Amino acid sequence: MNDYALPAYYIGLMTGTSLDGIDAVLVDFVGTKPQLVASHTAAMPAPLREQLMRLQAASDDELHLAQLAANAHSMACADVVNQLLAQAKIKPEQVVAIGNHGQTIRHRPELGYTLQIGNHALLAEHTGITVIGDFRSRDVAAGGQGAPLVPAFHQALFAKPAENRVLLNIGGIANLSWLAADGQVLGFDSGPGNVLMDLWIQRHCGLAYDADGNWARSGRPHPTLLAALLSEPYFAMPAPKSTGRDLFHQAWLNAHLQSLSEAITPADVQATLLELSARSISSAILLQGEPSEIFVCGGGAYNSLLLERIADLSGTPVNTTSELGVEPNWVEAYAFAWLAMRCMTGQTGNLPTVTGAKGARILGAIYPH
Repeated sequence: MNDYALPAYYIGLMTGTSLDGIDAVLVDFVGTKPQLVASHTAAMPAPLREQLMRLQAASDDELHLAQLAANAHSMACADVVNQLLAQAKIKPEQVVAIGNHGQTIRHRPELGYTLQIGNHALLAEHTGITVIGDFRSRDVAAGGQGAPLVPAFHQALFAKPAENRVLLNIGGIANLSWLAADGQVLGFDSGPGNVLMDLWIQRHCGLAYDADGNWARSGRPHPTLLAALLSEPYFAMPAPKSTGRDLFHQAWLNAHLQSLSEAITPADVQATLLELSARSISSAILLQGEPSEIFVCGGGAYNSLLLERIADLSGTPVNTTSELGVEPNWVEAYAFAWLAMRCMTGQTGNLPTVTGAKGARILGAIYPH
């Protein structure tokens, strides 16, 4: 990794598909190896989560609602940033920039756009720090998917010569980075990670997620339902490809459940959804070759049953990124600190082999403080 110029503190912000929290990290990019200095997370405020969930589907007065949600999202992010700075005893003027992913509410690269809402100017105003946002649009403008963007970061931080490593992020949607022994990098969204399991347990148990896969463990995968879910054409599409709640949502699941000719218990549905994630992830990995190890980050890293199934199906040891020195919860926010640094130093942030863009591009729009 190249040396970085001073000053070198950057903040990365991430709110993912699961809509469960706001993650922030402070990273020092001095020298040849970046250092994660501090991290902080806060639960997504319930009213904001409801606003964002409502925007996942078409509704009345969407433009107005989206702007209000963007403001609320940025104010919540500002609170997290200020708490992170207080924890690290770092002043705003010591930070070069914040890399803010924003919240995805539409992802339609096949139509030429992707939308991550967030009022970056408001965030800059309330933190006193330059903000970089809208990272994905430049790649889409260049003909790419705009996702995933993390493989370039995974390569920079986690690649190992002469070893085929897989970095697997299991958030609402699962995406993988194939870090080949010869230095080549591939990456794409494999399909659902936690999104369907979270929707189902919220509906039936009122819980935000299935802790450690315990509810899924109490059921059994339903073969007919599993086969129907795996028949989704997205799984057979070649990379580059990306997806989100635009495809894998409650209505998609409901349509498959309604087509069943037999009753199925809620626990068996949960077990089937976990198996869907495990099989689609494992198949996507094995299509690339034989990995030496799989390292998992994101919320799915804490679902032991899901990791067990991926290890069984792929025939590969599965560990979390904590083995590589970064806790699973912080990897994506870390990536957006890295992307902010790349933008501010005039370096490209995408990998055309991953996204399908016409070429490497500098990503992000800069909002000075």
